[in-house]
Amino acid sequence: MVAIGPPAQGYRRVKVGITCYPTYGGSGALATELGIALAHRGHEVHFITYKQPFRLPSFTPRIYFHEVDVGRYPLFEYPPYDLALAVRMHEVTLSHGLDLLHCHYAIPHATSAWIAKEMLRSTRPDIRVVTTLHGTDITIVGQDPSFRPITKFSIEKSDGLTAVSRFLQTETLTTFGCTACRIEVIPNFVDPSVYDRSRYTSILDEQVNSETRVLMHVSNFRPVKRVRDVVRVFARVAREVPSVLVMVGDGPDRVDAEAEVRELGVQEKVFFLGKIDAVAPLLAGADLFLLPSDSESFGLSALEALASGVPVIGTRAGGLPEVVRDNETGFLCPVGDIDGMAASALGLLRDRDRWTAMSNLAARDARERFNLESIVGLYESFYEYALSLPSTTQRGGAETTPSQTT
Repeated sequence: MVAIGPPAQGYRRVKVGITCYPTYGGSGALATELGIALAHRGHEVHFITYKQPFRLPSFTPRIYFHEVDVGRYPLFEYPPYDLALAVRMHEVTLSHGLDLLHCHYAIPHATSAWIAKEMLRSTRPDIRVVTTLHGTDITIVGQDPSFRPITKFSIEKSDGLTAVSRFLQTETLTTFGCTACRIEVIPNFVDPSVYDRSRYTSILDEQVNSETRVLMHVSNFRPVKRVRDVVRVFARVAREVPSVLVMVGDGPDRVDAEAEVRELGVQEKVFFLGKIDAVAPLLAGADLFLLPSDSESFGLSALEALASGVPVIGTRAGGLPEVVRDNETGFLCPVGDIDGMAASALGLLRDRDRWTAMSNLAARDARERFNLESIVGLYESFYEYALSLPSTTQRGGAETTPSQTT
């Protein structure tokens, strides 16, 4: 972790409760890294969730973990995690004097925070709720008719709203019609000291010789990631250039990806590594990163690849064009364009001078635009603003700073 200075001049040190999905995925990784960075700056951070976040070390000064205990009662076929979370938020706010609750994902986290806030109305009316929108809470879950009203309600009852891309900002406003809401765009970030290719000796060297190119994919293997397309692109590349595919992560579509590998006869060239917390040493040995998703609200895995000097072959979908500069730090094709992605990959792998230039530009661009220190500063500024606003219990809806970060 890079050494980070104190809060920017004029900003108070805050006590913040962070709630996220603690399992493998971009939102949990971002929330955890944000909490660690805030703690390094002197803030007090309390993670409130059902399991310790996967990127949270066993001990870090000024960081605390509060497990949400979901009781098992015969009355409940499905234990009410959202209510148990609200109770835990209430308890932690009172016992530790939290200034604000920062929820990553609108439902159920922002919903639970609103319940906790209502419970605190008489004792802590100054508590603020900030919600960061990451993607599927808006683009998939939130648009389900069963959840749309509660998602809209939870967004509007937040004291401050952020989104990780301009695409997601626009999608939220369009989908939910939150005319009273203003959403600050604060993108994801990387720690340049961690995603530094020069720090690592490739741990793949023992399995892959120096003439073999390494293509890589990192995800939670959900349908939106189109992992079969990953394998299909690779199979076309492997026919022309000696190469292997490294698949990092796990999820519901891993079985489909493995089936595609067998169908295409590339079993000896594909490695499924499962869930790995520290991906930077692996990325340091990669030549290309494949991300053929249906949509990406941002594309944190792509950003981590770029920061490691790995050009990205992806799709022109969602917020990914805000991260990958097409024809400069990678190539973006239409969703499902297997031939186009394979052709882009082959063209780059066959031209080492062009690959080197693109690799260097990718690392420099990612570090300049999405640097941890500057992005954490934006969150500090946003916290300060949210704490200065009247509560939504008094004004009835969310607002954000007048300027929209781009």
